Amino acid sequence: MSIINNSKTDPNKILPMTYLWARQHYKDGVANNWVPEEIPMQDDIEQWKNQTALTEEERRLIYWNLGFFSTAESLTANNIVLAVYNHVTNPECRQYMLRQAYEEAIHTDTFIYCCDSLGLDPEEIYTMYQKIPSIKEKDDFVVELTKSVFDPNFNTIGDSNIQAFVHDLVGYYVIMEGIFFYAGFAMMLALKRQRKMIGIGEQFEYIMRDESIHLNFGCDLITTIVAEFPQVWTPAFKEEIVTLIKKSVELEKTYARAHRRPPPGTHRPDQGLRHRKPLPVDEPGH
Repeated sequence: MSIINNSKTDPNKILPMTYLWARQHYKDGVANNWVPEEIPMQDDIEQWKNQTALTEEERRLIYWNLGFFSTAESLTANNIVLAVYNHVTNPECRQYMLRQAYEEAIHTDTFIYCCDSLGLDPEEIYTMYQKIPSIKEKDDFVVELTKSVFDPNFNTIGDSNIQAFVHDLVGYYVIMEGIFFYAGFAMMLALKRQRKMIGIGEQFEYIMRDESIHLNFGCDLITTIVAEFPQVWTPAFKEEIVTLIKKSVELEKTYARAHRRPPPGTHRPDQGLRHRKPLPVDEPGH
């Protein structure tokens, strides 16, 4: 049995399960179930309309994070639905990925709710990935990292293709949903701690809980593939992955520093970038 390339797997037969960690991630996701409309936005609306309640830097911080996350969530949803799902043959992992796709839809709805509540210009918010250099650099980096799985002729047969798949999974789960999200989380939650834009801050808290589970699932998926196909985890490939992660950290630092004067309590740009489960840098499966 293997998590990919298993022709004997019946995708319609989920029991008995092989990867209980996938089932646990599914249960954890269900336990965090939420929808944005449950969270009141009246105080946020009043603060946003009040010309003295927020500084210029704080307003820019909110704009930029809404702009980055609004398109990043669509990018991650497209990855899971149009690419990754097709190549993971295990039923319980697929069940979790369906749950994850639903959560990405909730996150997309969150930014619709925020834009509608605050009266923001959707064109301005949803085109920031084209106009703000530090956002564009992150999005372009991930799109380039995850090109293989979007090739209609791509498959995971053979060591080189499995390496390409693991490479793209790192780009999608560890870099995009891990490293590239957490400076924004730190900024928005710092505002919430100051009793500013509490409704948006609470929604970001829920999103962060979802994304933490997504990240853990992705790391488990990657380490399982490497454990089942250890020949792909060569010294050269390890070095390639480490280099990509180091580059992504630098891009996230650039994004954080671009906000110039973050509000008191915001983490330094080099903090908050640790993902919760390490990649198997030294040995497969560890």
